[in-house]
Amino acid sequence: MTVLRPPTASPTTAATIATIADEVGVSVATVSKVLNGRSDVSPETRARVEESLERNRYRRRSRRQPASAGQIDLVFHEFDSEWATEILRGVEAVTATAGIGLAVSQLGGAHSPSQAWLDAALARRPLGVLFVLCHLTEPQQQQLQRQLIPFVVVDTDSATSASVPTVGSNNWNGGLLATRHLLELGHRRVAIISGPQDVLCSRARAAGFRFAHDEAGLTVDPTLVRYGSFYVDAGYHHGMELLSRPDRPTAIFAGSDLQAMGVLRAARQLDLRVPEDLSVIGYDNLPFAAWIGPALTTVNQPLRDMAGTAAQMLLDLARGTELSTSRIDLVTELVVRESTAPPNPHP
Repeated sequence: MTVLRPPTASPTTAATIATIADEVGVSVATVSKVLNGRSDVSPETRARVEESLERNRYRRRSRRQPASAGQIDLVFHEFDSEWATEILRGVEAVTATAGIGLAVSQLGGAHSPSQAWLDAALARRPLGVLFVLCHLTEPQQQQLQRQLIPFVVVDTDSATSASVPTVGSNNWNGGLLATRHLLELGHRRVAIISGPQDVLCSRARAAGFRFAHDEAGLTVDPTLVRYGSFYVDAGYHHGMELLSRPDRPTAIFAGSDLQAMGVLRAARQLDLRVPEDLSVIGYDNLPFAAWIGPALTTVNQPLRDMAGTAAQMLLDLARGTELSTSRIDLVTELVVRESTAPPNPHP
């Protein structure tokens, strides 16, 4: 059994690699390997060194590169849709202007990177890391912080810790605006197909949907509230189920423009006309939304602006600039096009 020695650095003395090594009972080289993200350290030893580094509040001496050189890492939980492409375009507009390189990777659907990914990032020493719909564990945050590698999160669900610099959008307001529009048109059987129920932005949009009903003095039919992935197949699957009912809804608010595409296909398959027989609203305002037939009414989530804002925050941190705020939520707006209209009085 290994016994940790008492801390050798006093509260007023900055810890060094040597004092950390002495406390844990390992070599200076081992502590250095942990600090530099090397993989040739056993998990048990790494955990003990990490614990000592945190307890002693060890911080590496500043070795920042000037933010006019190097690259930043852009990390997606998954890169598989035009939604991700819009984020990439927003980031690239900022990095290209600043003369900064951009390395793009994805986590295959995971919402936290593996230790292997983090070790590789620490070895590359980017100027900073921008995470999209994914986040670091507390120990992983500490590893980047000790290496003086800043990180920012683009997270539409507003669930990120206040201590992590984050850019998001107001999902509750987006759900409210979309539903108000449909109710003001005269619809009374309005369905919502939101994203995964365990994702906060999905629940926030559904909360806005319910609030719009409450303020209109209407009751939400719980059977018209659905959750699924943000992709086309979920919109089609739920759309077919909802629109095949004898008491089908006259309007559907979809959790994404991709979901709305699935709803539109379901409506066509059931010989329902949009917007004459069914009104449809999407979410995100992706470029294709203005060009499909009928042009899609949708909630504009300013993805490029969100990504550009996050990228600028990251470059500011890389330059050593202190941020005025750690959380920025951009405004969502309703874009009315051709896919919504008053309900057909003679369906």
